[in-house]
Amino acid sequence: MSLAARVVRLCVVIVLLVGAVVVATVAVAGLGPPSEEDLRREAGLLDKRQLLIGVKDDQPGMALRENGVYRGFDVEIAYLVAADLGFAPADVRFLTIESEDRARRQALDVKTNKIVTVDLVVATFSITKARVDDPDVMFSAPYLRTEQSVLTRKTTNKYEALSDLAGEKVCTLNTTTSAQNLRTAGVEPVGKNKISECVRGLESGAYAAVSTDAAILAGFVYRNPGKFTIHDIGAEGSELYGINVGRNKALQTLVNLALYRSYTEPTDRRWETAYDDCLRVEQPAAMPQQVAVAQQPEVDRPRVRIWPWETEP
Repeated sequence: MSLAARVVRLCVVIVLLVGAVVVATVAVAGLGPPSEEDLRREAGLLDKRQLLIGVKDDQPGMALRENGVYRGFDVEIAYLVAADLGFAPADVRFLTIESEDRARRQALDVKTNKIVTVDLVVATFSITKARVDDPDVMFSAPYLRTEQSVLTRKTTNKYEALSDLAGEKVCTLNTTTSAQNLRTAGVEPVGKNKISECVRGLESGAYAAVSTDAAILAGFVYRNPGKFTIHDIGAEGSELYGINVGRNKALQTLVNLALYRSYTEPTDRRWETAYDDCLRVEQPAAMPQQVAVAQQPEVDRPRVRIWPWETEP
């Protein structure tokens, strides 16, 4: 066979192989999980210039707004997720959201004095069956594990159970899991829109105690030395915080991908740094109550295609 014929035959083989790869790639891409780019497009992020995130503004350690700046663990988690969604810190805008508005993702924009729908809610929002069943709520994987606790004025008295508060006025947040746990223990809770309102009432003597999650209460103990005592009592079980993405399934997958990378990548220390800076520093003041578990909750691997034949990672 002449050299020219061999070259022609080789070219034909290469073309056939390339064609086969292309066909296989298209087939796998069509049948396999979506790519990250597909999900960004489906989630409506490709042309989005600003990411709106609802957070609390009165919870030291978790999300506190001071001098117009939001700081805390929830804020750092929001930045972590936003970065993996393709948004720089300057492109993230935080809006204060009340507890009863977290499901609907409705927050007040103080600049325009209008109610707006945020893209994400990262606001100490516990994952419960009732909330999962809410059509307005779609949670991410959990990003923090804590538990219910009780705050009183400084005292040496020890409470052994929530039922020890029976007959007392105990303040908590409206529409939260803590309120139902108090009722189950025979305590009639007083609901407020902000936990800071409860703490001010505790200081003035209007309430005997405040009850909500330890991750929230520990910040008040830490910032007010000698003023409060936190008690390691509450309902059994954990409070697992999730991010509400509304009805955006593609966005939920992308958020879970960000949390999964944070959980599995040894060099990604953003979660650990946020915990150390915002919550671990509070632990000595909160003893013997654990502020929160010092390890990111496990995250299942999302079905995302990186290359046509791969899923993340």
